[in-house]
Amino acid sequence: MSRKCELTGKKANNAYAVSHSHRRNKKLQEVNLQDKRVWWPQGNRWVKLRLSTKAIKTLERKGLAAMAKEAGIDLRKY
Repeated sequence: MSRKCELTGKKANNAYAVSHSHRRNKKLQEVNLQDKRVWWPQGNRWVKLRLSTKAIKTLERKGLAAMAKEAGIDLRKY
């Protein structure tokens, strides 16, 4: 399973770690992913997803069905 948010598609970003002397080393800025059980009212069951923390905050505002529809995800497979 890749380190990618299942609803928003967020993934790691390439960046530089810059020291005080301005020497640069490549690093990965990983996404803050959480395994989360979310209640799906239309399916009347829990759905387990791997979400970024930003997606969890948006999920509380929009709702699971709306976000899954935007992402093109069929929740019956989860």
